[in-house]
Amino acid sequence: MSMDQEPLMEIRGLKKYYPIRNGILPHTVGFIHAVDGVDFEIYPGETLGLVGESGCGKSTIGRQLVALEKPTEGTISYEGIPLEDRSANGMKKIRTQIQMVFQDPYTSLNPRKRVYDLLAYPMLYHGICSKREVEAEINRLLDMVGLPQSAKDRYPHEFSGGQRQRIGIARALSLQPKMIVCDEPVSALDVSIQAQILNLLRNLQKELKLTYLFIGHGLDAVKYISDRIAVMYLGRIVEIAEAGELFDHPVHPYTKALCSAAPIPDPEARDRKRIILQGELPSNKDIPSGCRFHTRCPYAIDSCRTSDPALQPIHPGSKHLAACPVLIKGLGGKEERNA
Repeated sequence: MSMDQEPLMEIRGLKKYYPIRNGILPHTVGFIHAVDGVDFEIYPGETLGLVGESGCGKSTIGRQLVALEKPTEGTISYEGIPLEDRSANGMKKIRTQIQMVFQDPYTSLNPRKRVYDLLAYPMLYHGICSKREVEAEINRLLDMVGLPQSAKDRYPHEFSGGQRQRIGIARALSLQPKMIVCDEPVSALDVSIQAQILNLLRNLQKELKLTYLFIGHGLDAVKYISDRIAVMYLGRIVEIAEAGELFDHPVHPYTKALCSAAPIPDPEARDRKRIILQGELPSNKDIPSGCRFHTRCPYAIDSCRTSDPALQPIHPGSKHLAACPVLIKGLGGKEERNA
């Protein structure tokens, strides 16, 4: 992966609002700001990790990237062309090139269909292979994800959680995509199985030259698989950097708190200082003014309550971006104590 090449996907000003309807004659009384102005790029061959608290908008972004939902505002460009500018036939092709692996491998698989049908129907519909070739292609997919060829004659309930997720991955691969959105694909699995699925995803990426958007809660899993990581808070990206850089030198106060909460398998690190955020996560329907993190931030100053910060390099020319001008500019000590 090189950030010097053209991005595979480019997201600009992305917003997704869900209306809140109430009353005897239902009418819109407000909006849930699930995603509220997001900009980022995904480069060919890379894995971009997306982390944050539940409800911050991670999965909503993933669904919009695979065109399961339409943005309220903003543009999603694939290979330089906005999705909204593509024809119906063009979107049909795009849907084969951008696939999704869902969080719950059981509910994402039709329980009434055999694995053969789950894999065959998409390939036949999109003309990936003919009826004569489909069984051989299914056998190849099952081999790739580490399942026996006899699995094609069984139903989803006959498999374990890890095996069902392998079927979900095989289904995503069946349309020969360039990019896969992984929406918390290991969060519902045991730890040992998580490692197997993560290693499978990495091996498939190398073999097939895939690009991933990896959405997750577990910081260790996201760090292990990602080249870059974007941190979300209340519908916005507040920091984005290379994985190692973000964990070694977090800048935004929210990122610092996330990293300090991640367990470290080192007895000597058990006494390390942890950052415990005060206050409750604000509601997506009542966004705080100014910086949306200032209600929980130990570094907040007066300007944080009125000025809504944008992502900016932590120093000139840096690809490490953060939305905290207070810490980027080195404001500390006196201002923080007076906040």
